[in-house]
Amino acid sequence: MCTGKCASCIGISLYPLALVSIICNIILFFPGWETIYAKDDADGKYRLTDEVKYMGGLIGGGILVLIPAIHIHSTGRKGCCGNRCGMFLSIIFSVIGVVGALYSIVVAAVGLLNGPVCMNPSGIWERPFKNQTESYLSNSEMWELCTEPKDVVVFNIGLFGALLGAGCIELLLCLFQAVNGLFGCICGTCNKKEEA
Repeated sequence: MCTGKCASCIGISLYPLALVSIICNIILFFPGWETIYAKDDADGKYRLTDEVKYMGGLIGGGILVLIPAIHIHSTGRKGCCGNRCGMFLSIIFSVIGVVGALYSIVVAAVGLLNGPVCMNPSGIWERPFKNQTESYLSNSEMWELCTEPKDVVVFNIGLFGALLGAGCIELLLCLFQAVNGLFGCICGTCNKKEEA
């Protein structure tokens, strides 16, 4: 496969991953599928997990990957971007994508490790899993420490896990495109018109 077609495939693959990251981050603002917690947090009450507000999925895995994906995809097409200069620029955009994916991965990993903000059985809003010696991820009996929002632990694990997975794939694709862009910059994109 030539470097131009490879760039096009990578760009197309990054679109749904960026979309998944954006959607997961937006949904994390509504734990238990309720809007009341986002409203209460905006009013100064501690209701949302800090990592949700860092917007790793929206900014990192979303915007900082979507913009490079557009350029990487256009690099694979014939025309002004499908040349050595375009492949060089795709290396720079790939690095931006790597930074965005890393930001998303770090925020999602920290969100998973620290657990959600929830109401404990005493009625206090806190992060009950943050300073525990045992991981709540492997012990579902600990999830009873969260009484509200309903099923917030599963909610957070699922969405932060999806962000982590999407970020890892975005990172690999952007790194691969950086190498592909280097070969394309040196050797060309091989997007030449076939002769009859």
